[in-house]
Amino acid sequence: MNREKLLSELQFKAVRSSGAGGQNVNKVSSKVVLSFDLKISTAFSEEEKELLLAKLENKLTKEQVLILSCDEDRSQLRNKEIVIKRFLLIVEGALKVEKPRKATKIPRSVIEKRLKEKRNQSDIKQSRQKPKF
Repeated sequence: MNREKLLSELQFKAVRSSGAGGQNVNKVSSKVVLSFDLKISTAFSEEEKELLLAKLENKLTKEQVLILSCDEDRSQLRNKEIVIKRFLLIVEGALKVEKPRKATKIPRSVIEKRLKEKRNQSDIKQSRQKPKF
């Protein structure tokens, strides 16, 4: 993954934030919307694209575009930094290949210990009962 190439493929749009906020919200476009088209991206190899498609299928649109937005801060520049950081975390997390889990066998001593504990518990409960004649 080439980070500089990836960042050059991002598209940004500044829009007005929603919600209460007074005059600043009404006149300043501080919300930043990031869009990244995975289909036309040259920053990833074909294998990486397939991996991203599989891992990010719920976050992508039908046209394979990832859209993220941020309106946490009053500053457009700060919102842009936040959304870029969020984008990079999502992409890096999706590109990680998890190693397969190896199934392990339960040790014989553990099985015997569990059965012994069951037997002890059973004996304790049996001793509490009234004798049957």
